[in-house]
Amino acid sequence: MGWGITGFLFGVVLLLLAPLAAVAQATATTGTSVAGLPPLTLNIGMDGIGQPKDVDVAIQVLFAVTLLSMAPSIVLLMTCFSRIVIVLSFVRNALTLQGAPANQVIIGLSLFLTYFVMEPVWSKVQTNAIQPYMEKKITSAQAMEEASKPIRSFMLRQTRTKDVELFVQLAKIAPIAPEAIPLRAVIPAFIISELRTAFQMGFLIFVPFILIDIVVATVLMSMGMMMMPPATIALPLKILLFVLVDGWSLIVRSLLMSFGI
Repeated sequence: MGWGITGFLFGVVLLLLAPLAAVAQATATTGTSVAGLPPLTLNIGMDGIGQPKDVDVAIQVLFAVTLLSMAPSIVLLMTCFSRIVIVLSFVRNALTLQGAPANQVIIGLSLFLTYFVMEPVWSKVQTNAIQPYMEKKITSAQAMEEASKPIRSFMLRQTRTKDVELFVQLAKIAPIAPEAIPLRAVIPAFIISELRTAFQMGFLIFVPFILIDIVVATVLMSMGMMMMPPATIALPLKILLFVLVDGWSLIVRSLLMSFGI
């Protein structure tokens, strides 16, 4: 599990830092600037004042560090985590439970299910991009390209064609093959599709529990017990129904099958 998560995180880092890595590699080899950029240097103090190019490189480094701080959020949005955690949250709300299961349990289960679904993708990133890059068989730009292929392929399989076409049209990208669509169009389309699928599954989860609420409220009114809150009777009935049908197993199975597993 450690190598899979580490491999995927390293692949995302390659996607974010490949341009700076290429500049640093070329600078170390030739000792000169690349495309007008000065060598990467670090000045502590006031020695760099009056050198705008050094300031530009410092801004690039600051931008790279900012992207690294956002890497966890980026990774979560580029995986199946969003759909899983939203559906599990719908289950808790449908049962009208306030804190059971706790947020830590839902997030932990979502992370492990995410690893289960994404492990084949992470293995491809590790095999095709990270290992050759660490063995110096390919450059950082090639590693970035190889790492993006399995990630793009996974997201496109889970994304509606309509959503992809929307962002391709807005980005004014000429008609190209699906495997050549840039990530800047694939990622937001994937997120929108994941949200739509998660809400569809959440609606289907809510339906049987709403029926229980309606039946309980109707029975209480017919018996003249209008002062008793329907939730007092409906809550244990919902939990009993969920346990009898082995609800957690059904929910997890449906989630995994929705990803084609």
